[in-house]
Amino acid sequence: MMAAANPIPTTGIAGLMPPVRGRLEANAALGPQTWFGVGGPAEVLLRPADADDLSSFLGALPPELPVVTLGKASNLIIRDGGLPGVVIRLARGFSGIVVEADGIVCGGACLDMTVAEHAAGAGLRGLEFLAGIPGSIGGAVAMNAGAYGAEITDVLDWAEIVNRSGEFLRLPVEALGFGYRRSSLPEGAVVVRVRLRGEPGDPAIPRARIVEIRAAREASQPTRARTGGSTFRNPDPATTPLKAWQLIDEAGCRGLEIGGAQVSEKHCNFLLNTGAASAADIEALGEEVRRRVADSSGIDLHWEIRRLGVPGHLATLGGAA
Repeated sequence: MMAAANPIPTTGIAGLMPPVRGRLEANAALGPQTWFGVGGPAEVLLRPADADDLSSFLGALPPELPVVTLGKASNLIIRDGGLPGVVIRLARGFSGIVVEADGIVCGGACLDMTVAEHAAGAGLRGLEFLAGIPGSIGGAVAMNAGAYGAEITDVLDWAEIVNRSGEFLRLPVEALGFGYRRSSLPEGAVVVRVRLRGEPGDPAIPRARIVEIRAAREASQPTRARTGGSTFRNPDPATTPLKAWQLIDEAGCRGLEIGGAQVSEKHCNFLLNTGAASAADIEALGEEVRRRVADSSGIDLHWEIRRLGVPGHLATLGGAA
């Protein structure tokens, strides 16, 4: 028997929400759910029960309402004014994992690390790099995440999505237009399931590689701090052989602070919330780093961290005019 739909909030745009079997919450706090620990609320937050619930919701949602999907919010700044429209977060109904002879099928909410461990346990090589990416599989596909010499485009067979109109589509890797830290997913689409290839073999080999990756991350990155991962993309090697962190260091930005935000002393392509930062502090610090790097090297660093939402002084959430 199908569970009864949850009650729908009635304030602001929340009164326009279609019924769901999952959870709908108006003016939902997002900051505590991000790795930085900052940012304003979602006008409406949806946690769909499963892919069918998500499909019916999006199919009935007024098309003019904006939709944003958040993964584990590890590579993200949500601005202090929050996110207008509907924010979607996938949970338990999107976390299934099925190991096959030469690959793994997993839900969009699965942690990258969990997928790497399942693959290694089955003796599948080639997915160990996921152990170095602190996010979810859906987010990894959306940004063609990569680390330690590999990226999603190298191992993806297909991704199943629910598009903004509520349709299910299975897209082969060739249809996703992958580039460096980007894909061409349709706007508003949600990655609900993917298939990743692996090379069968001895489980000891991928397990050992995961141990190496974990140790390397711990030694070189501020993994225990409130951070968002790598802040800027590495420049095109044809422009400079230097990595983003080297350019930032040479520009004298290591340890630089604005408000409660700081450039990490351990790895200066990481920004930190030292305890009292706002989203505006973190974004302003990133822009100051970009300015100093441009002044010292002539290189224009591009953000890798996504920045979403409304600056605090422009907030009009909760149905305000």
